[in-house]
Amino acid sequence: MSSRSHTVVDSPYGPLTLVATDGVLSALYMTEQRHRPPQETFGEVADHEDPPFDAVIAQLDEYFAGERTEFDVPLRLHGTPFQRSVWEQLLRIPYGETRSYGQLADALGRSGASRAVGLANGKNPVGIIVPCHRVIGSTGSLTGYGGGLDRKQRLLVFEGTAGPAPAGKNTAGATESDTLF
Repeated sequence: MSSRSHTVVDSPYGPLTLVATDGVLSALYMTEQRHRPPQETFGEVADHEDPPFDAVIAQLDEYFAGERTEFDVPLRLHGTPFQRSVWEQLLRIPYGETRSYGQLADALGRSGASRAVGLANGKNPVGIIVPCHRVIGSTGSLTGYGGGLDRKQRLLVFEGTAGPAPAGKNTAGATESDTLF
């Protein structure tokens, strides 16, 4: 039987819940994230200094300070083979760049499967580290993000990819402090 533990850390995007399965990071959830399992499934509460949380938190701190553009913590991703292939492809999107769902489908050799890619992207259990926020619509629009479109836009702006405003939002006249954190 697998052992699970979790801890909660603060971030510029609100609290992040880190979940480990058998000592390996298996989930990172934002508050009010879509597809977030119930808290009681996350296992016992662990200390921030306990492995693997110590390394994950250190790398997240570096990322939010603008000092890290890639993560190298071990991951245990639970999903279907197709979902896992999409998540592996997400890891190939460089910091500061975006890809469309169609481009991801093409990269997987599944041209025309952009909707399936979008569904798999939405089930990504390790947001930020597996950068599903870097995936946009074919027109460049911000579409679906489990952590919310406002967070997605803020992450893209933070990474230097000033994405368009979410549908229905007008950011004309917004200052840098309005759009970052």
